[in-house]
Amino acid sequence: MKQVVLGAGLAFAVGLVLIAGEAHLERGVPTWVLAVPLAFTCAGVLVRQRAPLACLGLGVVGIVIDGFVGPSLGTVLVFTDNLYAAALYGPARFSRVLLGVTGVLAVVAGAVAGFLAEDWRVLAVMGVQAGLVLITPVTTAVVLREQRDRAAAERARAEQVAHLAELDRQAAVAAERTRMARELHDMIANHFSAIAIQSTAALSRKDLDRETVRKVMESVRENSVKGMAEMRTMIGLLRQEGDEGENEATRPRLADAETLLERVRRAGMTVEMRVEGEARELPAAVDLAGYRILQEALTNALKHGDSPVSVAVVHEGERVCLSVENALGERGRRAELPGAGAGLIGMRERVSLVGGFFDAGEVWDGERGDGGVGRWRVLAVLPTAVDVTRSGISGEGEGGGGAGSRHGEGGAGRGAWFGVGDGGAARGAWSG
Repeated sequence: MKQVVLGAGLAFAVGLVLIAGEAHLERGVPTWVLAVPLAFTCAGVLVRQRAPLACLGLGVVGIVIDGFVGPSLGTVLVFTDNLYAAALYGPARFSRVLLGVTGVLAVVAGAVAGFLAEDWRVLAVMGVQAGLVLITPVTTAVVLREQRDRAAAERARAEQVAHLAELDRQAAVAAERTRMARELHDMIANHFSAIAIQSTAALSRKDLDRETVRKVMESVRENSVKGMAEMRTMIGLLRQEGDEGENEATRPRLADAETLLERVRRAGMTVEMRVEGEARELPAAVDLAGYRILQEALTNALKHGDSPVSVAVVHEGERVCLSVENALGERGRRAELPGAGAGLIGMRERVSLVGGFFDAGEVWDGERGDGGVGRWRVLAVLPTAVDVTRSGISGEGEGGGGAGSRHGEGGAGRGAWFGVGDGGAARGAWSG
């Protein structure tokens, strides 16, 4: 505010000096009268930013009065600032209108002066002078305003880009944290579940001989060492530079499933595995997903299920089908090793990432609670072709025999089935 007042006062003082120096036309009026229009235009300078339209109004009043008593050079110069401020700080539409109005006034002023003087040279001189006084400040303000608006738009765009980049970064961090959590869970849960079950058995059985206890402790130690080794491998992969994922030397493969089964057998469970179809090299993502799903399904069977455990790996033309079934465990055993549900979520995420199909749940042969046999089953269908989508994996097929479940005979019933055959993998449900 002080700068505005100082500027207006300086403009008024310079105008008075020009008037005193006779920089005006003589109209037979006292010299002090020329200070009145100058005061109006300088008053407009005081409100040039807060009220640009009022600034222009005061300037117009001053220049009109000055036209009758002068005109004086100081008033004309200050009036150019009034025009400039109105075009720069006023509404955008008004600045465009003001540019057109000043252009018309400049042409009219030159034409009138030339007509009255009856000399075309006067027309040219007055036209140029009117253009300098009226058009130049408005044009300068319009150009500056456009530059200012463009700079503001670029700043807003840059802020939006930075915001989007930050959102992308946060999404990438969240995705990587989810991937790391999934990998750590799948690697460690298997080993520590076996350790927990074996140590619990050793502590709860008082009749075990030294040799049996020694075998249990050897298995516990082996699982501990392997768990630590896999943890070190994971830490090394996280620290290394380059693309994500495990390299060929350390990446687990579905073909290594026998080592997972051996761990479960050492924990005291009966496991059977069958492989159908011709085993072949799988895409890295599918190979890792299949291994981790099988690992987590066996871990869940070890923690919450019972023997026997049946594992099936079926290789087909453009997919590989995994099935893990185990007898339902007793409620007391489930309470000893509670789960947070992260395993099922992780398996479902892995299947979703490769565009496959996943299902897990209880199935019963016969009526539940009435002599029926219950099992927990995990099903995963993983595509091995790049162009296979999820919609092409789940659905009806013309498959061969599959395992089924059913509630009751004859009346209302519900059930589910899954088959793998020449026509592909299929899953369905019935009622009634």
